[in-house]
Amino acid sequence: MKLTSYIVLLCGLLTCSAWSQQAASDSLKIKQLPEPLAAKPVIIDPLRPAKAAFYSALVPGLGQAYNKKYWKIPIVYAALGTTIYFYITNNNKYNEFRDIYKNRLEGIYTDPYPNVDNSRIVTAQQFYQRNRDLSMLLTVAFYALNIIEANVDAHLMQFNVSDNLSFQPDILRHPIDRSFNPGLALRMSF
Repeated sequence: MKLTSYIVLLCGLLTCSAWSQQAASDSLKIKQLPEPLAAKPVIIDPLRPAKAAFYSALVPGLGQAYNKKYWKIPIVYAALGTTIYFYITNNNKYNEFRDIYKNRLEGIYTDPYPNVDNSRIVTAQQFYQRNRDLSMLLTVAFYALNIIEANVDAHLMQFNVSDNLSFQPDILRHPIDRSFNPGLALRMSF
């Protein structure tokens, strides 16, 4: 019994020493950090904003796609689509009330509003005309805003935001009396 326990113990110790001789990976290795992002040269294309504005004027949202700001395209189409929808709706209602008023002046009273007098028909016609014109104005404004946004976004993509443009507060000592003086300093390095 003693002999078998010694043999088992000896085999266990030999196995442990064999496992301990395996090469372990060095956990103290210093990992190589990637190159800083500012090290990549930024190519400035002065025609990029003009291209973005041209594409956006050609097809709304194409300038945003050219700037790779794809999330803005649904916003452009939602704004233009909503204003165009209200333009079409108000134009149809304006034409309906205009035709009703013209028919009533000719003596034809077959409209769906028999209990409404002519002054209210004219008021409804003016209301829908004003809303139609406002919808067209908003459509043109959103179309222009689409072009301006693509142009400005292309300009801002070329803006320098490297680490060299930073704010570093510092406490300075007066060179004569060695006292601390509060203040700001602007340092530019090229």
